[in-house]
Amino acid sequence: MTELLSADPSGIARAAALLRSGALVAFGTETVYGLGADATDARAVAGVFAAKGRPHFNPLICHYADADAAFAHVTANDAAHALAARCWPGPLTLVLPRAPDCPVALLAGAGLETLAVRVPAHPVARALLSAVGLPVAAPSANRSGAVSPTTAQHVLDGLGGRIAAVLDCGPCPVGVESTVLDLTGTRPFLLRPGGTTVEAIEAIVGPVGRGIPHATAEAARSLRSPGLLVSHYAPRLPVRLGATTIAADEALLAFGPPLSGAGATFDLSPTGDLPEAAARLFEGLRWLDAEGARLGLKRIAAMPVPESGLGLAIVDRLQRAAAPR
Repeated sequence: MTELLSADPSGIARAAALLRSGALVAFGTETVYGLGADATDARAVAGVFAAKGRPHFNPLICHYADADAAFAHVTANDAAHALAARCWPGPLTLVLPRAPDCPVALLAGAGLETLAVRVPAHPVARALLSAVGLPVAAPSANRSGAVSPTTAQHVLDGLGGRIAAVLDCGPCPVGVESTVLDLTGTRPFLLRPGGTTVEAIEAIVGPVGRGIPHATAEAARSLRSPGLLVSHYAPRLPVRLGATTIAADEALLAFGPPLSGAGATFDLSPTGDLPEAAARLFEGLRWLDAEGARLGLKRIAAMPVPESGLGLAIVDRLQRAAAPR
């Protein structure tokens, strides 16, 4: 039975005790709900993979209460310190070389000599991390490849009975995962767009490389970051992108004024507001998937979203949702 814990001192204390004991606890961040485990405990980390059905070559992000704690486990360069000063706490993950004495289990980093680290901005998540006193490895709290959860109920729907507890932190305000930036090369490289915009990053560290060949990385089992699987964030119904027309047997994921004639419609943002759309993306995919199945619809059709700011992260998630299974 999965406990549902309130985001108060007693709930946070209970969640921290469970994590220190090797149990799995889901908790809300500003991005999505994460499925947490003690990152220094390889058996606990293995439990995350088992609960999610997650491929073991896909590394996890380690969450910390502050930058000093994160940088104690990696070798941070000038770019990392500059980004941490401006973007942490916040939805930005940095991939850096593991420190020689890093206690994080190798399984958490998929056996790589790098580690993905971040400091979340959600006050309850940071209180939990402070109470645990350990790095917490936490991918999104859903079955692998499924739509990411942005409420405690989403977590229970997918992982209820498979994990020890969910710390109910309310709806996630950002609604898409963190941006992942690789800082191990000669210049910063974008591995995954997310809650921190590329524009904000480039204002701090200059031009950022992008365009990682996901299929090549997946085939080589050498992914350097979470969220790089080609088919990811996928509902059960197939997804059609760039919809400018709609059929009666399709569910519509709208952005701005919706197309008429869909079998079911969820509008990410009637006014075309990208932050609102990002916050509602996974909720919309989940609702359309369930409603479409109930009504016997054939697919989800997604209207175009501009590829700027948070729109880049939204488009990335939709492309993965639409990828061949």
